[in-house]
Amino acid sequence: MPKNEGTLDRALRVIAGLVLLSLVFVGPQTLWGLIGIVPLLTGLAGYCPAYSMLGINTCPMKKG
Repeated sequence: MPKNEGTLDRALRVIAGLVLLSLVFVGPQTLWGLIGIVPLLTGLAGYCPAYSMLGINTCPMKKG
């Protein structure tokens, strides 16, 4: 899987994922916070399947 997320995109996804996951433990304590796993994993991997389907690439590296 080639990376298709830039550094800023990845950082924002990881932060958003952690914030959403925190909702499971603090705040409303709802299981909806588990949706934070998706942006967290895509941010850590640097690859977003939805970006691939839509032809979006925020990674500054040239496609090889």
